[in-house]
Order: sequence, then structure tokens, then C-alpha cells
Amino acid sequence: MDASGVVESMRTDPDRGLTAVEASRRLSAVGPNEIETERPVPAWRRFVEQFRDPLIYLLFAAIAISLAVWVMNGASEWPIDALVIAAIIVVNALLGYVQQARAEHAVEALARMSAATATVVRDGVRLRVPARELVPGDVLALGEGDTVAADARLLSAATLEVSEASLTGESEPVLKDARTLPGPAALADQLDMVFNGTAVTQGVGRAVVTATAMATQLGQIAGLLHATEEGPTPLQVEIGRVGRMLGIAVMVIAGVVIATIFLVFGVHGVDDVVTALLLGVSLAVAAVPEGLPAILSVVLALGVQRMATRHAIVKKLSSVETLGSASVICSDKTGTLTKGEMTVGRVVTPVGEVTVTGAGYRPEGQILHDGAPLAEGTGLWRQTACVLGGGSLANDATLRQQGGHWSVQGDPTEAAFLVAEVKLGVRDRRTGRFRRVGEIPFTAERKMMTSLESDTQRAGKITVVTKGAPDVLLDHCAQVQVGDGLEPLDDVWTARILGDVERLSGEAFRTLAVAYRRLEVTAPPPLDESLERNLVYAGIVGIIDPPRKEAAVAIAQAHRAGVRVIMITGDHPRTAARIAHDLGLARREPAVVSGMELGRLDDQQLRETVRHCVVYARVTPADKLRIVDALQAEHEVDTDHRVDRAVVAMTGDGVNDAPALKLADIGIAMGRTGTEVTKEAAKMILADDNFATIVQAIREGRGIFSNIKKFLRYLLSSNMGEVLTAFLGVVLAGGIGLTSPGDGAIVLPLLATQILWINLLTDGAPALALGVDPETEDVMNRPPRSMRDRVIDNRMWGNVIVIGMATAAATLLTLDLYLPGGLLEGTQTLDNARTAGFTVLVFAQLFNTFNARSETGTAFRRVFSNRWLWGAIALSTLLQVAVVQVPFLGAAFTTEPLAPTQWLVCVAMASTVLWVSEIRKLIIRLVDSRKGRTPPAGRQSAPVSGRTAPRRGPPR
Repeated sequence: MDASGVVESMRTDPDRGLTAVEASRRLSAVGPNEIETERPVPAWRRFVEQFRDPLIYLLFAAIAISLAVWVMNGASEWPIDALVIAAIIVVNALLGYVQQARAEHAVEALARMSAATATVVRDGVRLRVPARELVPGDVLALGEGDTVAADARLLSAATLEVSEASLTGESEPVLKDARTLPGPAALADQLDMVFNGTAVTQGVGRAVVTATAMATQLGQIAGLLHATEEGPTPLQVEIGRVGRMLGIAVMVIAGVVIATIFLVFGVHGVDDVVTALLLGVSLAVAAVPEGLPAILSVVLALGVQRMATRHAIVKKLSSVETLGSASVICSDKTGTLTKGEMTVGRVVTPVGEVTVTGAGYRPEGQILHDGAPLAEGTGLWRQTACVLGGGSLANDATLRQQGGHWSVQGDPTEAAFLVAEVKLGVRDRRTGRFRRVGEIPFTAERKMMTSLESDTQRAGKITVVTKGAPDVLLDHCAQVQVGDGLEPLDDVWTARILGDVERLSGEAFRTLAVAYRRLEVTAPPPLDESLERNLVYAGIVGIIDPPRKEAAVAIAQAHRAGVRVIMITGDHPRTAARIAHDLGLARREPAVVSGMELGRLDDQQLRETVRHCVVYARVTPADKLRIVDALQAEHEVDTDHRVDRAVVAMTGDGVNDAPALKLADIGIAMGRTGTEVTKEAAKMILADDNFATIVQAIREGRGIFSNIKKFLRYLLSSNMGEVLTAFLGVVLAGGIGLTSPGDGAIVLPLLATQILWINLLTDGAPALALGVDPETEDVMNRPPRSMRDRVIDNRMWGNVIVIGMATAAATLLTLDLYLPGGLLEGTQTLDNARTAGFTVLVFAQLFNTFNARSETGTAFRRVFSNRWLWGAIALSTLLQVAVVQVPFLGAAFTTEPLAPTQWLVCVAMASTVLWVSEIRKLIIRLVDSRKGRTPPAGRQSAPVSGRTAPRRGPPR
């Protein structure tokens, strides 16, 4: 079908598109433009999945054993042990289900925030809408860097090239053509069509949507594929490894405990065997934090949501791990380190120079010559109008006012011409005179854009207008406009123009030149680069993009955190150097390496260069790729003689930046100016295009990783206390009075139901509260985490053992204090003493939450900053009081009410874990200070000069 036939069949308007009402109606009829995925797992199945765990199987075995004993004893009373264990299994499953659902909802919310968008024409206005809202009949406006969001028939195309590798496997981009095909063609030969999921690499075009969702070619392929499950993250792999290791260790310990019970007390009947087995099984379950994966997912998801509120959209939870390790940020300049509100500040022509006042997109300001307003009608005014008008013609940006607010759509540099043109007062005259009839779009390789305009003042004859980099555009010029006349472009004029470029660049202006050529034809000629020859040079503009004040503060924070900041820009070297100096990227005005110089360096020389250079100018996308590769290949040796590589974050916005973003450890796409292809390749999207957001995201990533270590430190050390209490209580039973002289029955320090209750009470809410703990110490006052660092390192294992021993000692001493016999003579019953020890173990773990907030810092720093932690502690305390003091709960858990003095003793004994930890941390701080270390890491911070932090060379 030809284009007009497709438009008619789709009942749309090629110029105005669909109306908003019609688009809404069609969306309701055909559904959202989304590729179907696997059906969501039903809630009941997700709940059942919580029981598919080897440790839960052990609990079921414990229930079976308990019920068997209950039946053998006549089943005369309620099977309290079996009912309590069953209740704990259900509550654990509910907690896991809720945590998993919360994590999934957080990830779904992030997916909605980072959803693809498309530019459509509706009611005659170009709009940016979510790709899922596209419907058949919509008119798409396609441009370089866009991801095509639906199958569509081209209505027009100007040097439009589309990469269809994802669909057809064709490696080279396909040059599209809106002309009707002579007959049916294979998918790869349908040049008049663009397809969902492909990427525009060059040119512009318009197309009418013919198919959406599963009706597209991509949707048909997706229907044949099975969804591939995403693998676990490195952190999850390590957590799983630790869990398996702990499981094996605890099973061994449980076996040893059971064997020790039999050796110490002997076996006097079935009840003794059942008691020992129940204790062993319960100990194995309680000692391993089976809820850890769910808590980890919740903490990561909540952290990523916090990043989103700060305009950093992390597409995958796994990227959070890498963020905390970033040691180098390679940042673009325009819009990231600067405001991105490009403003024409100077116009330099062969007959004079003017200054343009005002900043941003609001067209308020004046055109000044020698400090006075430029008089209209003068030769300088006419030539200034020629330069600004020409730059506005060779331009795809639009300037719009809505409710007093001025906004632009398109390239900010192109928008600067439109704003300056309004300030001069010639926009309306220019738009009424010219009509575009053709275009040769800008590309990164050509660095030029050309527009063919039909001029009504010349009877519709064609004028070629070109805008581009001055050094490139001069090679295409043959003459210079001087006032109302023309002169040949000789060496003198070339040197003068290039001198103006150098002068403006030295003042941090970005320069663009404008040239034109009048043709004596009315019909548009073929669009090729021969039109860009023999041009007439008109002048240059100096465009400034002021640095962001917050970027300078963020760079200082990054340097303090040991993170190098490297500027990589396509701008002039002098502009780059000036902006870098103003931002504090280096102490002195930095040396700048240009793309030309990079091209002359081999790989080894480039590695030497990236060690010290922090500013790169006039680079190409291929240069960015080489810089990232060199940074990652350059290894560092830190003060602990460990070899590690740099972890590189790279920003980008253009389609050609996608390879560098994919290669970088953290690819960061610009949310406002970034293309859809770049966003797809990136792991993080900056919604505000602000460099300070990157540093905030690194801070958040470090904070999340710190909190993961906090709750791991807490869970492992607390569970170790339970294991050691049970084990040492059996081994030392005679020494602390745990004996039954009457019948020789087994006497245990804690019952199975009590251990399970402790696990339920302390492993849930307190651990989750630690996962959202505010910073207790400045995470940006330490060097980046090495990728080789283990989450659970030797220092953490030392903490686990020390706190576990202190917890066990406090619990067993409390038992000895109230039991007759042993080291301390007591007078209470076994149930009363066991209740006190049970309570000490619970309170010790609650005290341990404060220990876990810092590896080396005191627990008394910012004690009240985490209201969630205090809430979790209050809830756990109330539940423990209820279990002890409420009669029916006491019967279920075999506890006796404690006297007020006993509660005070329990709190005092439990607090010993806090004081033991404080002494240990003080010793660590003293040792670290003697070694010249900044806790908790051992790597040196990078100085603000931008040189890499660690010394390189072989370990000494």
C-alpha cells in the first residue's frame, strides 16, 4: 500500500494525527502497547513457596515428632509444642510473603518510572507519551536516538537509518524510504516500514502506527519465546553461599548438641529422645536467618525507591551493589555538570560583535553593541539577524510558552538560537518568509546540519542554510558575507575567524558557525552533501552553558570520598578546561587531552594518560569507549597490597554513547536529553540530568551496602548467641546447676519452643529496621569499597564470635544465678530460672541492634535517629513481656512470671553485650589509628587533583 492508503485505512490525519479523544478510545479497544510477559504468579502460590525450604522441612519434622510423642502419651492435653511450632511456621511464611510482595511492588513501580516514551502528533501538537499508550493510527515523529515503539508505515524520511539488528540480525543500519514498494518483500527489505524495538541511528521521519503490542513483528517473536529467569546478583550469590555454609555448620553443631545431651544426661526414655531431637532441630532452624533473602530484597528495593525520589532511577536492584563501589565517574559536561540551558551570549560577524543578555529559555534580554542596544536596520543588525535566523532555520528544536513558562523540545543548543532570535525581534519575520523543503540532519561524524528553505522573497527559490562546528564549516565555505557584500574566504579571513573562535572558547563559550548558499531553482534538489559546498560564511555565535553550583559541591564530595571525576566532552578544549577549573575538578587549570591526541595513543599510552588526565575534549563516542576500557584495564594496588580495578560510572545521552554505557560498570543515561537507546543500554537514568544526583546515588548505594552489613552483623552474631547458649548450656550443665537429681531427665537451658520464639521475635522487625538505618557515620568520608571485599569479612566474623560468646555467657550466668547449685547459689525453680535466661537472651539481641549499627563507631552516636528501630525494639519487648507475664502464653512457652527485681537483673545482664562490644570497638579504633587507617576500609582517598588514590607498583 502507498502511504495515503495506509493513512486512510487507519482513519488518521498525516499532519494532525489522532485526536486525544480518539486515541483514548482506541487504547481502550486494543489495550496497551506492551509485549506480554509471563502471567504473574498467584498470591496463593507465592505463599506456598515460603514453605519450600529445607529448614522449614526440619520444623515440620519437629511437629511430627512432637505429635507422635503426644499420641503415645495418650493425647490427653493440647499438643502445645506442635501448635506453637506450627504457628511460628505460618507467621514466618507470612513475613516472607509480605516482604517479597513489597519488594516486587517496589520493582514494578521503578519499571513504570523508567518506561519507554515516544513522540507522537496528536491534535496537531507533538507530544511525548508513554510507549504503552500508542495506538494504531498514531503519527510517530522519529529522530536520531529514538527507539521505535510500534510497527509503523513511513510517511516521510530524511536520511533515516534504522538499526534492525535486534529483529532481523542485519548488522548495518538500514536506509529507510517512504516510497511504496513495488511488491511484497521480506521483513529485512521492507524499507517503507519501521518496527517495534529497533533504533533510529540517523535522520528524521514520520510514520503512522500500523500495529502495537503482540501484533507487532517483535510481539510475534516474543510469543514464541519462553521468559528467561534473571540470575541472582553477586550479593545474593554470596548471601546464599554464607547461608549454605551456616546451614552445614549449624547442622553439625545441632548434631554435636544432641550427642552431648545423650552423653551428659543419658537416655531414660522416649521423652528424652524427643526432647533432644526437638532442641537440635529447633536450634538448626533458629541459628540460620532463613528470612535473610527477603529482607535483602526489601532493603535494596526501598533504597532504590529512595534514589528515585532524588531523580536517580536504578533499573535493576543489582546495580545498587556496584554503585557503592564506584571509584571513577566519567561525566559529560553539557547539562550534567552545567545547567543545560544553552544561551547565546555573543554573536561575532565579519562586520562586528554583539552581546546578548539574559539566560535560559525565557526570551528576555537585549542585543548590545559597545554597551548600548543594537539599532535596528544597521548593517551589523542585518548580519546578526542573518546569523541568528540562519541558525534557527537549520534547527529541529521548538520553543513554546505555556502558562507563562517557556520550554523547549529538542537540542538545547539549537533552542538557544530560537531564544536569541526572539530577543532580536526577527522570529515572526523569519517564520513567515521561509518554508523547509528538505534537510540533511546533523551527525556526530559530520558535525553539521543543513536545511533547504523555500524563500518567498525570492519567488520560492531554494536557500541552503548550514549550521555546524566552525572549524568544520569553514572547509565548506568559499566566501564571506561582509555587510551587504561578499568577499572570497582567503587565509586572512580564515585566520581571523579561527582567532574569534579561540577567543570565545577561551571565555568558556561553545561556538557554532552559520553559512548559507542561494540556489536559483525552486524544486528541491537531491539531498546529498554536494549541497554543502561553496557556502557563504555569515558569522559565529558563542553559546554558554553556566556550571551548576551544586555540581561543584558534588565534585568536592566525590573527591573526599576517593572518587575520581573525569570530564569527557565534545566541546572545545579551552571551554572544557575553563569549566573544569570553575567546578574545582582540579586544583590548577587542568591539561586537556583532545580526541585527536587520543587517536595517536596506543593502548599502553592511553592507560598511562588516564592515570592523571581528568579532562577530555573534542572526543567521539569511540574515544569514550577506549577511555572506559583503559580505566577498567588499569589496576590499582592499595595499602593492603590487594590488586583491584577501577569501577567506572559513565554518563551519556546520544545513541552513539550506548556502547560506552554498556561497557561501563554503571552506565548512566540522561533522563531529559537522553535517547531511548541510551536509556535502554544504561543501568541508571538521571531524571534531572544533574551530576550532583550521581554523587547522591553513590552515597545512597554506599549507605544501602552499609545497612546490609549492619543487619548481617546483627543476625549472625545474635544467632551465634543462641547456638552457643544451647551448646555450652548442655556441656556446662552441672557447673551451672542444670540438673535433675530426682529422675535424671534431660534438663536444657532453653526449650525448643523458646528458641523458635526468639528467632521469630528478633530476626524480623529489628533486622529490617537496621536495613533502613540512617547514616551513623559519613559514608562519603571513606574510600570506595573494593569489588574484592567480602560482604562478611574476617572482622565481621570476629564480631559474630565475640558477641555470640558474650550473649551465651550472660544467659548462662543468669540461669546459674537463680538455680540451686552451680557457681552461684540460687533459690528459684527451674522454670523461673529458665524464663529469666530466656528473657536475657531476647534482650541481649535487642541491645545488639545498637552494636550492629557501626563496625567501629560507638553505639551511643545518633542513638535516636532510627525511629523504626526503636519501634521494632518496643514491639519485641512488649511481646516478650506478654510471653512471660500472660498466663496462657506462659503455658504455651513454659515460662513463669518474673518479679520486678528479676526484670531489672535481666536487663542489666543483657546489656553486657553492649559494653563488651564498646570495648572491642575501642580496641579496633586504637589499632587502626596506629596503622594509619581510616575505618572501616583500608584504601587511601583520592586527592582533589584527580590523580588516582592508590599508589601503583608491586607490593613491598
